[in-house]
Amino acid sequence: MDYETKIFPHTGGYGRYNRIVVVFSWFPSFAVMLNLFSDVFYTLIPESYHCKPDPELLPSTFLPSNFSRQEYLKLAIPWVNGTGLSHCELFKYPPNTSDFTKDVPRERVPCTKGWEYSNLTGLQSNVVTEWNLVCSDYWKIPLQQLCFMTGWILGYIFLGTLCDWLGRRRGFLLSISLSSLLGAVACLSRSAVVFLLLRLSQGATLAGVFVSSYIVRLELCDPPHRLMVAMVSGFFGVFAELLLPGVAVLCHDWPILQAVATLPLLLLLSYWCCSSVFPESPRWLLATNRICRAKRSLQEFSIRNGVCLRDELYPGETLLSEIDSAYGDDSRPRYHSVLELRRTCVIWKNCLILSFTLFIGTGIQYCFTRNLHRYSTSFYFGYFFRVITGALACIFICLSVNRLGRRGMLLLSAIITGLSSLLLLALTQYLRGGLVLVLSVVGLLFSQALAMLSMFFACEVMPTVVRGGCLGLVLAAGCVGMAASSLMELQNNGGHFLHHVIFASFAVLSILCIMLLPESKRKPLPDSLKEGESQRRPPLFLSQPGRDSLPLLCTRPMLSEYNPDNYSRLVSATRRMLTKDTLPYKIAVPNRAPLLSDSETQEQENGEEKEVVSQHS
Repeated sequence: MDYETKIFPHTGGYGRYNRIVVVFSWFPSFAVMLNLFSDVFYTLIPESYHCKPDPELLPSTFLPSNFSRQEYLKLAIPWVNGTGLSHCELFKYPPNTSDFTKDVPRERVPCTKGWEYSNLTGLQSNVVTEWNLVCSDYWKIPLQQLCFMTGWILGYIFLGTLCDWLGRRRGFLLSISLSSLLGAVACLSRSAVVFLLLRLSQGATLAGVFVSSYIVRLELCDPPHRLMVAMVSGFFGVFAELLLPGVAVLCHDWPILQAVATLPLLLLLSYWCCSSVFPESPRWLLATNRICRAKRSLQEFSIRNGVCLRDELYPGETLLSEIDSAYGDDSRPRYHSVLELRRTCVIWKNCLILSFTLFIGTGIQYCFTRNLHRYSTSFYFGYFFRVITGALACIFICLSVNRLGRRGMLLLSAIITGLSSLLLLALTQYLRGGLVLVLSVVGLLFSQALAMLSMFFACEVMPTVVRGGCLGLVLAAGCVGMAASSLMELQNNGGHFLHHVIFASFAVLSILCIMLLPESKRKPLPDSLKEGESQRRPPLFLSQPGRDSLPLLCTRPMLSEYNPDNYSRLVSATRRMLTKDTLPYKIAVPNRAPLLSDSETQEQENGEEKEVVSQHS
């Protein structure tokens, strides 16, 4: 049965209860984004730090009381022109020298007593200052970021598929329980390795929370409201990013910030007890043939929306009886996984293209934000610039996508992103600083719009039976793009130019790929693999039918309206209804005696035969 036209309106449509559930599905976005971007403050390197002076490296005749603090540091720590005191080295003097001028032979050695940090941004202590992840241990910071992103990638793939097997609600409850537990344990970490493993595991579970809540809010909406509901969840994430710097300043220490970021996850555990605020998706229950649970869910939605849905005098005329007739006696659940995509063509193509565009949208943002450092080295300048452009990207999508279509605006975002990137690559040396800033801001704005729209588009065009796994694959590709910036930092930004060239080339290539996508504007969500395969690629511009004859762009012909499976179901349902003794409209035949007994009837027939024979004779 067509869920969008035959089932959804009978349960009240996008009624009061649907709106309440959608509102409660926005809160997980706030909690997830708060934990995701808190990692920026955990791994932030202080603006100024140097080795602690080691008295054992100074001569025995040295008296610290004879020197000021600044003179003492200059004698103990090498001075590096342009950066101040050396970050990683100390002076080692001969044992019996009394000469502290520059002419005395001094040896440079690594830090022996730890480091002193100053000018911290946000937190007064984080994992960098806690375990001295600087100098020779600097590589552990981008490694921790890579591991955190690896956890998100694994969580998107496996927990997204789990949402297709267990359901949206069970997947959400499992993910939120594990993420709360891991977040609380991470506050007690006493080594960098333990913290790294816990953050990797928590990233995986947070990915499951995001996928399940994102899918539920779209499956409970009608086509006109899907875009606005998804973008409001984006505003919740932006609000969490805006709030995070102030929370970090108030917390001072990273364990306190970790505890504060875990608190919203603990509050979301209340969804376990209050099943009405985060119910199972009835669309998923019907698509996976869980008929009994689907009927109970539809009854709950209809009652809470103010629509009465119950068996009446004639069950064949009610929605629930139509569901029984349509799905027949076979009520065994049907399990699907993303591995079935290898037998599809259109679904696999759409998943691959949208993964590619999301990978570009997240990966190329590092190229634009790096250009902002030349205007200000302040951490907050780049941070708030990215957050504000993210909010503007949400507003841009809300105002344009419902009018101009998903595919058209995705194409426009890719074009502007690629064009801005190419201009920065080719003309940075010849442009003024203001033009470079404008191109960076425009590129950052449309790259974020490209990423958000790719995520939303993927959730609309993927079938319900594999929507969790497919969306997980797309989002995992986006995390790979985010992890590319950590790879650059792992190499001390040595490959920044090559990174920019590769992503600019990918952005240009994505323009051709987007042309192969279907349009999901005002269309129902596909439920089965068959519906996902039947999605057609409309022309970008109005043209005559038949002109689009390129082999690469051709689409499959429309299927005929006759479906033997539906016909056989109708025949079996009709036979079952006619043979059912308990139907209220079955006609009962009265037990009355015949007008003539059997013997009288036989004698009458014999008499008539004799009369006929006598007449002939």
